[in-house]
Amino acid sequence: METIYGKLNGLKSSHLKQLQRLYQQRIPGDRLTTPEFAQRLAALSSEMGQPLSVYLNRRGQVIRVGVGTPRQTQIPPLELPRYGAERLCGIRCITTDLKGEAPSSATLTAMVLQRLDVLVSLNITGQGFTRRGGTATGYVETTYVAHLLSQPDTPWQVLPPQSLEVVAEQDFLDLVEGLEEEFRQDVVGNVVDLDHDRVIVVGLKTQGRRDLQFEQGLTEVRRLVESAGGEVLDTLRQNRDRPHPQTVVGEGKVEEIALAAQTLGANLIVFDRDLSPAQGRNLERQIGLRVVDRTQVILDIFAQRAQSGAGKLQVELAQLQYCMPRLTGQGQAMSRLGGGIGTRGPGETQLETERRTIQQRISRLQREVSQLQAHRARLRHQRQHQDVPSVALVGYTNAGKSTLLNVLTSAEVYVADQLFATLDPTTRRLVLPQTEATPPKALLVTDTVGFIHELPPSLVDAFRATLEEVTESDALLHVVDLSHDAWKTQIEAVNKILGEMSMPPGPSLLVFNKVDQVPSEVLATAQEHYPQAVFVSATDRLGLTTLRQRIEQLVTYAQL
Repeated sequence: METIYGKLNGLKSSHLKQLQRLYQQRIPGDRLTTPEFAQRLAALSSEMGQPLSVYLNRRGQVIRVGVGTPRQTQIPPLELPRYGAERLCGIRCITTDLKGEAPSSATLTAMVLQRLDVLVSLNITGQGFTRRGGTATGYVETTYVAHLLSQPDTPWQVLPPQSLEVVAEQDFLDLVEGLEEEFRQDVVGNVVDLDHDRVIVVGLKTQGRRDLQFEQGLTEVRRLVESAGGEVLDTLRQNRDRPHPQTVVGEGKVEEIALAAQTLGANLIVFDRDLSPAQGRNLERQIGLRVVDRTQVILDIFAQRAQSGAGKLQVELAQLQYCMPRLTGQGQAMSRLGGGIGTRGPGETQLETERRTIQQRISRLQREVSQLQAHRARLRHQRQHQDVPSVALVGYTNAGKSTLLNVLTSAEVYVADQLFATLDPTTRRLVLPQTEATPPKALLVTDTVGFIHELPPSLVDAFRATLEEVTESDALLHVVDLSHDAWKTQIEAVNKILGEMSMPPGPSLLVFNKVDQVPSEVLATAQEHYPQAVFVSATDRLGLTTLRQRIEQLVTYAQL
């Protein structure tokens, strides 16, 4: 028996039987509808006192019958065919309206979300013909036809009301082919594919979160997406007292996200906060696209950046630890993931295996990370026996740590204006010049992975072998990007992470970088608040002599 969707409470069994029979109907494939089919819907809808929405494919076959508006009976996005931005979904909707009004914005939004070929709205009057038994039923008085447009600012068009006879004579296939040709012309050279993520970023501002802090967080998420290889098409925001337990944002905002994704051609939604497994599944089911959170974007960047065996090992462990609680119910979702942000990395091939196998893999990786910790501990022990002091470069991601290492030690570490450009730690020898008071002194400088606000716990745990380079160093150089608008917040974030480490790190020196890129008033403010800091420009080699002197003083103090 075929399913009837929508609001079925209170319906008579005779009505349900008549609704079932609609599945047996078929109209010519090149017609929008026929007068007979439309009048049959009008009579049944009027008799029930409820709007009806019937969905047909391009062969004219009824594939879905619902009681309610198109918004109430729409096809779930994951069940719809997805042909790309240049095609419609191949399904039209014929709906009845008992109020005699043009299609509402909710109805038209449902048309866009489903990417319907066309929407036919039948306005019904109560003065109709008489059925057997003397019951008066409605008939179609006027008809509205609506369809999508290729312009993002005007997603739909509603044609002026016409008589049913005129609408029934229109060539449906000619209309659809013309629309799809317009879509094809608009997406030439801009085809959406899985290798190029076109992203909508979504931010939720809750109570206690300052406006500036919220906007800085959104900017950081956009930078993360770009560092992962994605293109940010738009940023949507919502204010709520607290996150919605099922979908983080409210129902209306979910609909807005889905509508924006359709009109802009997005294929990925990124949230500025962590999502629970249930929230992620609910959002994907309602929007019909992949939905990832901030942590997944960071994990994806790490997966791309990892070069050494140790780095790949730690990334895989972090990915599996994060994805383990999200495996339930992902069979359908994982089968359609073919690449893009949140799907890359050494761990992706294990995500469709059984939970026990995943857990066994995590346990083995944790043992290997412990072995890596022990190996690095032996190397540090050997350096300590050689009485060579060590300094670790720490700081927020993209603060310029690698550039500073290069200019201090003549290293050739990879440098890029990207978040997390450095993943694997690099150690180089720095020889401080001889002075009248001291002979030449050699020390080791280690470039470490950058920190970030609310560093994902799975990364902290997986990268404990790398982060120990920080806790075991004799001293730290805390590098700060003074040109960043949120440099004060970044200092706080780094200090918080350092304070949460199992072993407190050694003494540190604050090094403000990129002073060549800041106005004088910003520099003066930083000098006033941090008089003991050093101010340099690694790219222009400014302040390096002073920095070397302060490093020597720092190491001497640390060895006392």
